[in-house]
Amino acid sequence: MRIAYTKPSITELEVAYVTDAARNGWGTQCYAYIQKFEAAFKEYLGVDHAIATSSCTGALHMGLAALGIGEGDEVILADTNWIASVAPVLYLGATPVFVDILPESWCLDPTQVEAAINERTKAIIAVHLYGNLCAMDALLDIGRRHGIPVIEDAAEAIGSEYYGRRAGSMGTFGVFSFHGTKTVTTGEGGMFVTRDPALHERVLTLSNHGRAAGQTRQFWPDLLGFKYKMSNLQAAVGCAQIERIDELTARKREILRAYRTRLGSLRGVTLNPEPEGTVNGAWMPTAVFAPDLNITREHLLERFAQADIDARVFFHPLSSLPMFVGRTPKPLASDIAGRAINLPSFHDMTDADIERVCAVLVALHRDAYA
Repeated sequence: MRIAYTKPSITELEVAYVTDAARNGWGTQCYAYIQKFEAAFKEYLGVDHAIATSSCTGALHMGLAALGIGEGDEVILADTNWIASVAPVLYLGATPVFVDILPESWCLDPTQVEAAINERTKAIIAVHLYGNLCAMDALLDIGRRHGIPVIEDAAEAIGSEYYGRRAGSMGTFGVFSFHGTKTVTTGEGGMFVTRDPALHERVLTLSNHGRAAGQTRQFWPDLLGFKYKMSNLQAAVGCAQIERIDELTARKREILRAYRTRLGSLRGVTLNPEPEGTVNGAWMPTAVFAPDLNITREHLLERFAQADIDARVFFHPLSSLPMFVGRTPKPLASDIAGRAINLPSFHDMTDADIERVCAVLVALHRDAYA
């Protein structure tokens, strides 16, 4: 059978909650599961405020808008990212400034962030890539010294922890994804979180077509907002998933450990890091091959296809995409993308599945020394 790179873990608990939402979640109960999901998620994360959204992209869009970011402003983020992390910057008319990544984490390089700051810089977006963590203490220090908000895109980092703090809970605000590929899913969906009550109120208003929570007039928007609300049915799935979050994240970490056990002895092969004091939520185990092995993305995709295994490529540098013509990709972001691969990691993977995946990498590694 073909090995998928990812799929969700759905049990009878999710089915029961969605069935209840479909039967009873209307009228005065139309927000019941949404409110339960928001309450459970903010408790898990240890923050004061959470707003369920239709996507992580929408959550980021509203958060940036609530900070007043717009035309003429600049936002710094890593060149290694998926388009969703930069699209809201463009929606608002601001200019993204791409900097390179750290070789050990594949995340934002704080030194390059500070070098890129000028009077137009209005935000730093720290994306925790594949469950790996950004150097948050350094980034938060930069933000404090320059008076610039640091935003956490934790779409891929549920379950990751940085010195006792959960990913997404440290910045001015954090955003999460519950896409069907994620550790915790609602099919599609996202979450905006913050400790700032004023920022929460503004995003809450923006999320409902600009209708303020305290507004007594029906259908009266106080400002032009968005429609990025999660449905009650999706939130019902989320409520079940958040009840199971320890199980879901633990299984992801087990799979990454299994890959480390089987591949750790291969010279020149690096998997997701987990520095002392941190926990990697292990959303997407990733193998990066040393340049001298000459194992390329194309080799990897070809061998996995032959073995009937799905695999994802490492993100292309944002500056290499068609909408950023004229920009030069950052050296490390460009280099790593050409010699790395995301490995299958769905919750129900068997040991035999993991062995099949590893066999492809071991054979490629052996061939590199033939």
